[in-house]
Amino acid sequence: MYKYKVVEQEEKINKFHDERIMAFDSLEARLEDIKKVLRQSKIETIKYYRENPNSYAVVTGTDLINDYINDIETLLNNQ
Repeated sequence: MYKYKVVEQEEKINKFHDERIMAFDSLEARLEDIKKVLRQSKIETIKYYRENPNSYAVVTGTDLINDYINDIETLLNNQ
């Protein structure tokens, strides 16, 4: 019975490790999607400012996005 519990525990640990590693693939894919949306937002911002040259409107909240990216970098660099 003891061997069975050890094998079962090892399987749980391996599954946990696999899920944690696969999470990186998911995050990388999401970052690629975000990159595409950022490019589109930049294009829309350029278009808006060309159509409204005297505007001080914030089309996309780049300051907030930058803060979030700073937080992500801090999380990743403080390992």
